[in-house]
Amino acid sequence: MRIHHEQNHPEGRARHRRERLFDANDIRLLILHLLAGGPAHGYELIKSIESLAKGEYVPSPGIIYPNLTLMEEMGLITVGEGQSGKKSFTLTAEGKTSLEQQQSELEAVTTRLATLGVLGGNRRLPEVQRAIHNFKTALHAKLGSTELSKETLYKIIDTLDQAAKDIERS
Repeated sequence: MRIHHEQNHPEGRARHRRERLFDANDIRLLILHLLAGGPAHGYELIKSIESLAKGEYVPSPGIIYPNLTLMEEMGLITVGEGQSGKKSFTLTAEGKTSLEQQQSELEAVTTRLATLGVLGGNRRLPEVQRAIHNFKTALHAKLGSTELSKETLYKIIDTLDQAAKDIERS
């Protein structure tokens, strides 16, 4: 989660805003990649992207369908009617060429999706959840104490910095 500090916000408190994981071009690349395997419906594309991220990211229909419309207008895909009466999207030759020209970008996007899946899996481990809960509880108890000295506060800060370094190096 990205934290933004607002200069005019009282006491300089931080506002939290979710970071966008994938931009529109990333989504279009994923769609091209998935359609290279054969025609698909919009819902199937959403589920396929969710599967690549092991459930940690699910693009909304409001992200997928406007991109599909744009990609059709760009000549990258065609739209037909599938067996169930749903729209079926198919990669065009131009779409295939576009995908081939952006392989390094596609690799970066699929790597981010895979990393997201690993992160989610590790984050769900009971031991990790317990350790994070214990950490938050202890930190909130100390920081909420009216008797917290500056010396103790700076010791906590040093401990947090050291823990972050230890985790990075492990």
